[in-house]
Amino acid sequence: MTQLILLPGLASNAVMWQHQLIHLPAELPVHVSTVHTRYDRIEAMASAVLEDHPGRLILCGASMGGMVAMEVLRQAPQRVSAAALLGTSARPETEDMRRLREAAILLFEDGRSAEIVRANVPLAFHASRARDDALTRTYLDFVLAAGADQLVRQNRAVMARPDARQHLSRTNCPVLVMCGDSDLLTPPECSQEIAALVPGAQLVMVPQSGHMLTMEQPEFVTTCLRDWLRVVNAAGA
Repeated sequence: MTQLILLPGLASNAVMWQHQLIHLPAELPVHVSTVHTRYDRIEAMASAVLEDHPGRLILCGASMGGMVAMEVLRQAPQRVSAAALLGTSARPETEDMRRLREAAILLFEDGRSAEIVRANVPLAFHASRARDDALTRTYLDFVLAAGADQLVRQNRAVMARPDARQHLSRTNCPVLVMCGDSDLLTPPECSQEIAALVPGAQLVMVPQSGHMLTMEQPEFVTTCLRDWLRVVNAAGA
């Protein structure tokens, strides 16, 4: 039976998918992957997804999870029935972002994770959501719970990510691309680029949302995913 694999973003976990986990189709087995906590490179994370979950897969990856999903598509396209790529980028790391991540890594290693993660909130959320104390507290709790070591390792994995643009045009399964319309970390142009590269991809912009779209606009995102999965299943994916 086909399995739906949810791939969290950097330093994230099942909490970021909590609305989707409740409301996605019950007949589809759903698993939240932990490969990002166990491996140091995107390529190794993708290989582990394939090892952890035999058979046909529907992938749903957010941010770094989307990068892992795109690498699974490269490594084993015959195993992937469909893929949803949320708030992610197919591009390799830029030098500007590399410098910012390297500076953040030094602070993580110096015990200043909370300082950096709190400063990241205005970048992670839409301006209308950045002052939602309950929402941002949930985000801060799971990111800080990941710990400095995971923050360092996962940032390094993102920094070394492959250029997925080189293979996306060969994708032959249904692909849904979603992005917050105000995403500052992976701007809409990154999702537009992915959708332009993947034949037949569906592009959805999530209104009044930043990078954490599954949490900021949970009902909208879940509805889009449910509708897309219905079409995928009807097509016999």
